[in-house]
Amino acid sequence: MKPSLLWASTLMAGLLGWQSAQGAGVDQAVLLAAPAEPTQWLSHGRTWSEQRYSPLTDIDAESVDKLGLAWSIDLDNNRGLEATPLYSDGVLYTSLSWSRVLAVDASSGKILWSFDPQVNKAKGRHACCDAVNRGVALWNGKVYVGTLDGRLIALDAKTGKPVWTEQTTDNTQPYTITAAPRIVKGMVMIGNGGAEFGVRGYFSAYDAETGEMKWRFYTVPADPSKPVEHPELAEAAKTWSEQTDWSLGGGGTAWDSMAYDPELDLLYVGTGNGSPWNREVRSPGGGDNLFLSSILAIRPDTGKLVWYYQVNPGDTWDFTATQHMILAELEIGGKERKVLMQAPKNGFFYVLDRATGELLSAEKFGKVTWAERIDLATGRPVEVPGARYEKEPVVIWPSPFGAHNWHPMSFNPQTGLVYIPYQEVPGTYSNEGKSFVRREAFNTGSGSSEILELPREYTAGALVAWDPVKQSAAWRVEYPNHWNGGTLSTAGNLVFQGTAAGEFAAYSADAGAKLWSFDAQTGVIAAPMTYQHQGEQYVALMAGWGGSAALFGGDAAVATGVRNVSRMLVFKLGASASLPTLSEPVKANAGRVPQPVLAAEQDIAQGLQLYSQYCAVCHGTGVVGGGVLPDLRYSSSAIRDSYQAILRGGALEPLGMPNFAHSLDETQVNNLLLYVMKREYDTHMQAMQPAQE
Repeated sequence: MKPSLLWASTLMAGLLGWQSAQGAGVDQAVLLAAPAEPTQWLSHGRTWSEQRYSPLTDIDAESVDKLGLAWSIDLDNNRGLEATPLYSDGVLYTSLSWSRVLAVDASSGKILWSFDPQVNKAKGRHACCDAVNRGVALWNGKVYVGTLDGRLIALDAKTGKPVWTEQTTDNTQPYTITAAPRIVKGMVMIGNGGAEFGVRGYFSAYDAETGEMKWRFYTVPADPSKPVEHPELAEAAKTWSEQTDWSLGGGGTAWDSMAYDPELDLLYVGTGNGSPWNREVRSPGGGDNLFLSSILAIRPDTGKLVWYYQVNPGDTWDFTATQHMILAELEIGGKERKVLMQAPKNGFFYVLDRATGELLSAEKFGKVTWAERIDLATGRPVEVPGARYEKEPVVIWPSPFGAHNWHPMSFNPQTGLVYIPYQEVPGTYSNEGKSFVRREAFNTGSGSSEILELPREYTAGALVAWDPVKQSAAWRVEYPNHWNGGTLSTAGNLVFQGTAAGEFAAYSADAGAKLWSFDAQTGVIAAPMTYQHQGEQYVALMAGWGGSAALFGGDAAVATGVRNVSRMLVFKLGASASLPTLSEPVKANAGRVPQPVLAAEQDIAQGLQLYSQYCAVCHGTGVVGGGVLPDLRYSSSAIRDSYQAILRGGALEPLGMPNFAHSLDETQVNNLLLYVMKREYDTHMQAMQPAQE
């Protein structure tokens, strides 16, 4: 491999742009020069290439053992933290749950300003994977954030006051935004989520100065009786069944990853799963269902499609292509190629020619049982018989959590390795087919509500250092838990990653030796970043357990031993600050002795079904919470006495607990409570059993 910085031919011009624009803020010239300007971190992945690689070397493999906590901020936040902070001219900019934004003095940790968009927390019902936000964007003295209720807001970078606001979604539909915006050529690029609940995916470009929408690209067709929004959809429609129920939305939301190549002038966007997941429900009779689970190359000025590669034709497993994409130059077959690399949910590592979309290679980077291989001639997976579960339920690897999810990976041009937050979790699927009923809840059509437990022994994770040329692992560090954090690599021969169990660690980038670690006191899911301020290198991290795996809970999440404690942590060499000792959590049901539930079997069974359909995605499968939202087995008696007021009256809606009055009647709420009480009693009795030798 020939190590090289991306877009080397443009760096000299870019450096001149950096020097002239530094005082004026972030603009096209500054972002173009970002690969050669190591002190700042100005966009989500540091540069448009999204490599998450820093050329800084003060903190390196020799000195990292002297790394210590410089300062921390205790945050008023009890949901997952997934943002990567940005750093520009002495200020850190980051986001919290519910789309809130902070500006922080990089020297002292003093909060300079905060902004709360006042998202109606009832919207949390439509957030598949927690009320998270993955970060902000910077441009010309402004900070941009996408909100959970679909707004795109430009803030004054000095004051945090709104400059303009645009509603990018129809709020009568279950759209959300959790992604960090990207800015290219003076346009803010933003997509959305919501495919689990039934929406039609799209992404849009907005003028960064005025908020005017410049163009919109729909990722799937719509009702053929209605006008076609752009030509690409006419071709895409041919890949959907004539029996498609377009009222289900279609899905294909662009809910996270983007990258940009200024030389090719191509914006790369990853798209998501179908709505519903199960193709037999979504598009009876088959079809590739473009542009689900695809990588799209778009002209940023016009929104026109240049090429696409569909990772999972006719996806039926929630195997999205929204995972992190990295742009780099690799020497393949004796020739330097401009490539795009992705390790999506389906467990294959893809290397594409990013100019043409040609598939160069694809190999399994973990346990994969749904397909044998990717056929390089066709670019399509060779699926194993029965993987689509049309006739029989299946257990396959990976699961909808993916072999790699949204957690950012990183690429180090010095080692030539990609550092992947890998996870190994089995998935169970069954075809709901004609029995499918659409609800204001997860509408997967694949039997997801039938999952009643997630034992710890069935899940694991790893930090995998992947050679994208050899398509094999150079080294790996095993973890007992899944849902570990994103990675950062540096020119100091380091890789940083936090874990679900709360360890923030540094490894040698070339060999994977652990060189340093810190107890973050909470599960870490976000990726760290690094910057140089007043001549010193710092490493910053948003630490706060959450996201879909933590909410879905089960024994596998309990095994991490963590709960949400939200902080911003900043480290530098020679620092010695410390975190306060955590107090033991107090269970709300303290003093209550669980009793047998004397109720009709069918009532408890209905409660189980309703809990699995409406509650498990937030409060944990099998009523086993994952350390973020309340574990309902241990609710206070006062809460239990208020179930009707909470579930049908919206008593806790201001705190993010949805009102289910349109989904559940009084009898159903009572039966749901019976099931929760039974699970409390079951847990109590299990704890009374003698330990097994």
